[in-house]
Amino acid sequence: MSCQLTVLMAVYNGGPFLPVAIESILQQTYSDFHFLIVDDRSTDDTREVVRSYSDSRIELLCLDKNLGQAGALNAGLRKASTPWIAR
Repeated sequence: MSCQLTVLMAVYNGGPFLPVAIESILQQTYSDFHFLIVDDRSTDDTREVVRSYSDSRIELLCLDKNLGQAGALNAGLRKASTPWIAR
């Protein structure tokens, strides 16, 4: 990906609120970003909600175990490949 910015979001069991959060990011006036969503081993429909979007900027990283918000964000930071990160 040639963009310079990754928007990083960690989520745990956020299914009911996730569409509003995702739409908020996708509707920003600056649109040249990679949107990395880290699922912190949710037990609800979080993964399905994220996968329902067909926007090529979105990438879902699914963790094998729950790491908590800080751990999930650190996993996202390790995965990100852009020089800039937005939270």
